[in-house]
Formats: sequence, C-alpha cells, structure tokens
Amino acid sequence: MLTARSAVNTLAYGVCSRVFYAAMTNIELAEIDTATDKPERQRLSAQDWEIAALELMAEEGVAAVAVESLARRLGVTKGSFYWHFSTRDALIEAALKRWEDTDNHNTIARAEQIENPTKRLRELFRQTSREMRSHKIYAALLKAADHPVVAPVMERVSNERIAYLARVFAQAGMTPIDADHRARLTYSTYVGFLQLALQFRASRLSSDAFDDYVGHVIDTLVPN
Repeated sequence: MLTARSAVNTLAYGVCSRVFYAAMTNIELAEIDTATDKPERQRLSAQDWEIAALELMAEEGVAAVAVESLARRLGVTKGSFYWHFSTRDALIEAALKRWEDTDNHNTIARAEQIENPTKRLRELFRQTSREMRSHKIYAALLKAADHPVVAPVMERVSNERIAYLARVFAQAGMTPIDADHRARLTYSTYVGFLQLALQFRASRLSSDAFDDYVGHVIDTLVPN
C-alpha cells in the first residue's frame, strides 16, 4: 500500500525527472506540459480520418483502408483512431456518408439552381465529368460492391441519382416511362465509362478529346 511518505517521494522524483529532462534537452517545462496534456484526439478530428480514408479508397481501393496504414499516413498512433471510431467498418461508414453528402447531395443541390431542365442536365453532365476524385472513389466502391458497409450506400446513391435524372428528363418534356429509361441509360453510360477509364485502364483521352466526348454524350442523351 502506498504510504504518504512514499507518495511524496514518488511525486518529487517525477518533478525532478521533468526538470532534468528539460535541462538536458533545452526544452522549457511549459513545452513538456503542453505536449503531454494535448492528446491526439484534439489534434486530429474524425473528419480528418474520414477524408484520409476516402483519399486512400480513391488511390488503392476499399480493401486498402486499414487503421495502421491510415495512422502512418496521418502521422499519428492508432490510439488517435479509437478516440473517434470503434472499428474499421465504422470509419468506412462515416467516410462514405461524407462522400454521399458532398459528392451526391451537394452536386444535386447545385444543379437545382438552374431553372431550365435541359440546361440543368447539360451543366450537370459538364460539372460531374471533371470530378475525377469522385469518379475514382465510385470506381473503388464498384469493386467492393459486395462489402456489407459499401453495398447499401451504393444502392442508395445509385437509386437517388437515377431518380433525380428521371425527374429532370421528365421536366424536360419526356414521358415518365421514357424519362426513366433515359435516366437508366445515362447512368449506365457513366458506370461503363468508369469501368473503361479507371478499372480496365482503357486508352486515356486528351483533355480536348475528353471534352469532345462529353459534348457528344450530352448531345446524344439530353433532349433539345
């Protein structure tokens, strides 16, 4: 059992150790206190982990998202991760929620600012065609579509996008059935392009050639 005398000795030893360390390294005691009193969870937020996970997904796929590799990437210990997430799947779920909100909901919200539905479709296609980071994440998710966390997100995002396209095609003058068919054709074109360009490493188009391709897709799919 710790006596009062031994407790005092322990405290004195701790203080002396800190003073000795500061003297030997020319570090102020205040700097030591600041470093030890500031846990990693205050320096790194859950958002930082989510963004890093999305970046790693875009580069190497969902399977590459691991606590240790992300900790090295962020320059922290694994303990920082567990301040915010209980498991790897919890991080993936949060990261995909962030991707869904920023790359899906925000894109639709920007498109809705354009009143004319035909112009809205054309601008939507032009905007999204250049969002390569989002395309890479989506391509990575396609490869991991059977993952228990990824599957419901992919289904929800795809259904939302197709439903939105169908609604805008109908506003542009198409019948509900034709609008639904055109929306599915449009989305299939998008997914097929990702498969060719990102997964199968098809011949890359130059910037001008890519713009021409996007213009051709718009002219083909969007009614006048």
